[in-house]
Amino acid sequence: MGISSALYSGVSGLNTNGQAMSVIGNNLANTNTLGFKGSRTIFADLLSASVNGSGGQSQVGRGVGMSKVDQIFSQGTFESTESNLDVAIEGAGFFMLKEPGDATNYFSRAGSFRFDQDGYLVNPEGLRVQGKAFDENGMLEAGDATDIKVSSSGLVQGNVTSTLQLTTNLDSTEPIISTAFDYTDPSTYNYSSSVQVFDSLGNPQLITTYFTKTADNTWNASWSAEKDDGTGTIMSGTFAAPLVFTPNGILTNAAATPPTDTTATIPSGAGAGQLDWNNGTTPTPITITFDTTQFNSESVVISQNQNGFGAGNLTGIDIDSDGIVIASYSNGEQTKISQLVLGKFVNTGGLALAGSNLYTETTSSGAARTGLPGPELGNIFTNSLEQSNVDMGAEFVRMITVQRGFQANSKIITTVDDLLGELINLKR
Repeated sequence: MGISSALYSGVSGLNTNGQAMSVIGNNLANTNTLGFKGSRTIFADLLSASVNGSGGQSQVGRGVGMSKVDQIFSQGTFESTESNLDVAIEGAGFFMLKEPGDATNYFSRAGSFRFDQDGYLVNPEGLRVQGKAFDENGMLEAGDATDIKVSSSGLVQGNVTSTLQLTTNLDSTEPIISTAFDYTDPSTYNYSSSVQVFDSLGNPQLITTYFTKTADNTWNASWSAEKDDGTGTIMSGTFAAPLVFTPNGILTNAAATPPTDTTATIPSGAGAGQLDWNNGTTPTPITITFDTTQFNSESVVISQNQNGFGAGNLTGIDIDSDGIVIASYSNGEQTKISQLVLGKFVNTGGLALAGSNLYTETTSSGAARTGLPGPELGNIFTNSLEQSNVDMGAEFVRMITVQRGFQANSKIITTVDDLLGELINLKR
């Protein structure tokens, strides 16, 4: 009975070492697989048999079995790429993906993404990447993660100008003008500047602001705009409140405690002194914020900022270091579409392999802790892909030890066979 037990111990050694060689082969086969995590085989001795002898009870082993195939989730190295949609995770997180029509969450470390014909961000197998969408105000929407989609057809709507900030300096040495303002007569104002604005259809328009020094440290501000109806009619007006400066050349509102903005509004409507482009667009008032100084220096426009823009075509899509998908348009605008959502597990070793660089959660792994990229779930690196974490040198060393183990167990079988042959020959 002892001899036959040794025979089966050898067989168990052949089986387990053969399985270990399969694991090593799979690791080496996936040396160049994106985001692949290598595995290792853990052996365990089988239940021993109890043997009674003159010295008492002893135990004799019955061979070896495979305890578990562990996945090694160590960080892989990064490869720099040319694609703006390639991303890699530094940390323990996983990208979340879903198959169309399937509610199952899949998790992956491979960040080679692209857009399909319907505008969805997908992996090479067509699973849709999950993220938190932004609303029209650029704020993350509440609720669960959804498919990331960018509309690639048509024009993005323009935005009407409703605010304008003028940062200027008005020369304190300019002469005082007492005549009434007339935009056609340069002698009725000291300085003027023009800025492009947009109507409600995204058409570019031009508004000019005029500054007239009426007394020491006091300036009137006026405006004019040309109608976009082919008539060339000019709309114009003067703001009721003047710009008043301190002796130090600072607007009195800016010098107050606490400081406040100096603003004036170009009213909208069809009457005199009101803004109406008369081209079928919705008249919209424009609030001007004057960030103005009065120093002994030539009058100059330092900056002009307005919140309008025209319609534009989609020109490109990028993913930034926060995992935010950003669409860029020909009008110079950029829109936040969605932010990648990552998942993390208490026991990553309990994840189930689903093929194609994908994992699914199990009761052993626990439910995914999902959230936005960051120190806890992992940081995002753009134009990068995570490579396999397989160490070829270590795998070849394991291959040698497994091979020797297999050879040793095969010797057990041949030796036991010789012993059984000798036993049978006793009858001769």
